[in-house]
Amino acid sequence: MEIQKSKVNEFKEKFKQRLYDFTLRLIEFLDKLPNDNVSRRIGDQLLRSGTSIIGNYIEGQSASSKKDFTNFFTTSLKSANESKLWLALLQDSKRCNSEEVAWFLRELNEISNIFASSILTLKGKK
Repeated sequence: MEIQKSKVNEFKEKFKQRLYDFTLRLIEFLDKLPNDNVSRRIGDQLLRSGTSIIGNYIEGQSASSKKDFTNFFTTSLKSANESKLWLALLQDSKRCNSEEVAWFLRELNEISNIFASSILTLKGKK
């Protein structure tokens, strides 16, 4: 039991670090966007949704109930999905490097899968 708890805590720490690294890379990416009106507006939306992922994850760690915890994870999942939209729009409007966007989209898919799986487990559906 103690080994299992240790592995869970290790996964949580690695996941939190992964989200933090993702957020830092996103900030660097946004700083390189063109300085036109559309890029700035979409970039602002992406900054909000992209930073919300880790923000809600961290808040969820001190949630007062299982339901509250699940709600924070659900918000993180929604923010990850929203971020995919903004990235796709930046890419398809040729405002950024497609290879870099591909990395972000892959990472967001993996992050979304982790949140979705966790939510299903929390709701007892997995």
